[in-house]
Amino acid sequence: MSDEIRRISSGGPWEERFGYSRAVELPGGLVLVSGCTSTVNGRIDEGGPYEQTLTAFRVALEVLESVGLGPQDVVRTRMYLTHARDVEDVGRAHKELFDAVRPAATMLIVSGFVDPSLVVEVEVEAYRKPVAP
Repeated sequence: MSDEIRRISSGGPWEERFGYSRAVELPGGLVLVSGCTSTVNGRIDEGGPYEQTLTAFRVALEVLESVGLGPQDVVRTRMYLTHARDVEDVGRAHKELFDAVRPAATMLIVSGFVDPSLVVEVEVEAYRKPVAP
């Protein structure tokens, strides 16, 4: 594996505007995915917390797929919610995607997001076992 940090872009406008990468792959196998919401092709999923969570995690999993990783490689998730009443819906979506994997997980209540129709944002960390030389 290379000793260089690999920066992965989704081509989204916010990355260029605010100077960040959708994901960063570190030497040693850790892949960090930036916060993902249910925004796809510039449109926010109009579903509730459960649907928005599934969509946000699918956005994150797509970037992992682009570097050859999948849900089974996820070692940590973070879920940011705007309302405590949504904990069960968000947790149900998480369980649906990661029940067999059981990553370390954190769920936090926050005051809001850049668009008030968003109710959840997620972060994902995955691990790729380094290939022996």
